[in-house]
Amino acid sequence: MTGLRYHTPLTPEEQRAFGLARPQPLALADRVRFAELDVLRHVNNKAYMTWFETLRVVHGDLFTLPLYPEGAARPRVVLRSGEVHYIEEMRMGEDYVATAGVTAFRNTSYSMHQELWSGGRLRATFDCVIVTLLPDGSGRYPLPEAVRRHFAEVEGARAEA
Repeated sequence: MTGLRYHTPLTPEEQRAFGLARPQPLALADRVRFAELDVLRHVNNKAYMTWFETLRVVHGDLFTLPLYPEGAARPRVVLRSGEVHYIEEMRMGEDYVATAGVTAFRNTSYSMHQELWSGGRLRATFDCVIVTLLPDGSGRYPLPEAVRRHFAEVEGARAEA
């Protein structure tokens, strides 16, 4: 794809043009850098985790934190668990698109599915559970109704008991 925009949320059309099977609520493009390679000259596993984490932070900054009531304390957002699936290696200079979308939510937590695409192929996935804690970490912080509504109506996530 020519004219790929880096570090800027991609439209569904841009995601499809890059080869994604199904557009996601958030997708960002970038390119593999030399510092992300291991001694075998393919992307180090740590780099994938950094890319996924960066996207989760952007997701929160764009879609979640702005929906907390004005003046309310912001939650401490914590990755509780996660599972990565490495599908195909990546190399120096490859363009890639990382995606994120919430798949399910409860009262104080939500599940997110993330994908990494390059060359029209799915290269890795990451599924995780994120919990929201009070700012001092002393207990759980309930998801506001606006956040729950966004997850259900915009991202297509299901509410779980």
